[in-house]
Amino acid sequence: MSTRDPYEKTFPALPPAPGRGFARTWWGHAWLRALEDSALDGEQVRQGRRYARAGAVGAVSARPGRLTAVVRDRDGTAHRTDVLVQEFTEAEWDRLLGLAAAESGYIAALLDREVPPELAEDAAAAGVDPLPGIGDLDPRCDCGEWDHCPHTAALCYQVARLLDQDPFVLLLLRGRGERQLLEELEARSTAEAEAPRAPADEGVPAAEAFAARAALPPLPALPGLPDAPGQPPTLDTEAEAEGLDVDAVEFLAQAAASAAYRQLAEALAPGHADRRPPAPLTAAEDAVRLTAEAGDIRLRARLSAASGRDGADMERAVLAWGFGGAPALAALEDDWTPDRTTLTRARAALAAAWADEQAPALRRVRARWTEADTGRQLRLGREGRWWPYHREAGRWIPTGPSAPDPASALAADPA
Repeated sequence: MSTRDPYEKTFPALPPAPGRGFARTWWGHAWLRALEDSALDGEQVRQGRRYARAGAVGAVSARPGRLTAVVRDRDGTAHRTDVLVQEFTEAEWDRLLGLAAAESGYIAALLDREVPPELAEDAAAAGVDPLPGIGDLDPRCDCGEWDHCPHTAALCYQVARLLDQDPFVLLLLRGRGERQLLEELEARSTAEAEAPRAPADEGVPAAEAFAARAALPPLPALPGLPDAPGQPPTLDTEAEAEGLDVDAVEFLAQAAASAAYRQLAEALAPGHADRRPPAPLTAAEDAVRLTAEAGDIRLRARLSAASGRDGADMERAVLAWGFGGAPALAALEDDWTPDRTTLTRARAALAAAWADEQAPALRRVRARWTEADTGRQLRLGREGRWWPYHREAGRWIPTGPSAPDPASALAADPA
C-alpha cells in the first residue's frame, strides 16, 4: 500500500482469488450486500465477481467519497472505473466521533482493525452509519453503463477484500483519514477524562441509616392471585393462516396460561420457600398433562400419536395423571424392582396395615401386590406411597390417589 496524501490510500492489485469468498468479516459482507441489493442486473454483478476472482482489478485508490481502479475485460481492454460514496457532513462526523469516544472499547477495537457491531448499531440509530446501504454505491465507468457494470462490480468485490484487512477505508470514504480520526478520538477522550466531575455523594453512615429505618414506609404488599388464568388472544380471524393449526396453537397458549397460573399459586402459597421445587416434566409426561387439559378429541388423538400411545393407553395415562400427576403416571408405567431395604419396609407396612383376620391375600411381583380373587392391586411408587389399581377388560386401571399406607390406598378401590 502506498500513500500519496493523508486523505488518499492506494492499494496494490491483489492476486486472483479462485474458490474463495470475497469477505470474511461482517462489515465486508455488509459492503457486498449494498452492491448486490442495489444492482438492477444480477448478471452484470456475477460477471464482475468473475473479473475480480480472475485478478482483473488493478491498484485501488481510496479517498474521501471515491474509489478508483482500472479493470480489464477478458480481451485486455482497460476501463477507468469509479464508485462514489456520500461523505459525512461535519455534524455527522461530530455525532459519530462522539459515539466512538464514549466507549473505550470502541477505540481499542478500531485500533485492532475491528468494527464493533455495537458501534455500527449505535451509529446507524444516530443516522451516521459508515456502512453503505442500498443505493449508496454510485457507479461510474467509461464503458458507458449507467448502472453497475461488470467493472464497477469487480471493483466493489475487490474492495470487500481490502475492508477485511483495513476497515478504516470505510471511514476514509466518508471523509476522514485514519491519522486524523485517531487524533480527534484521542482529543475527545482526553477532554472527557479531564472534565470536572460533580463531587461524589458521600452517602449516609450505616448506623444513621439503621436508626432511621422506622421512618421508612412499609413495602407494598405482593399482588394477590387472580381469580383464574388469563385468556390468550383468539386466532379466529378472517385471514387464512396457511400451514398453521389454529386450534392447536390456541390450545397451547391456553395451556401455557394455566401452567403459569398454577406456578403463581404455588409461589404465593404459605411455606413455598421451604418446599423443594418439582422436577421438570419429560416430553412424555408433558404430553399426558396436555392431553388431560385438551377437550378437543382431535387434539387428544394428535397428542396420543405424538407420544407413541394408542387411544386406550393414553386414556389410562390421563386417568392416572388426574390421581397424582407425574408420580401417578410413573406408578402406571414404571415396573420396577425394590431393593432389599425398600422391600423390607414395604412388608412391614403391609403387616401393620390389617389385623390378621382382615389381611388380604396378596402376591408380589416386583413392586406390585395383587389380590387374585378380587382383581385388585397395590403398586408401590418410588416415592414410597401406595397406588390402588383394579383389573378391567384385561388391563390394570388406576383407581384413586396414593396413600402412605396400603390399607388406605386399597380402600379407595370400588371393587
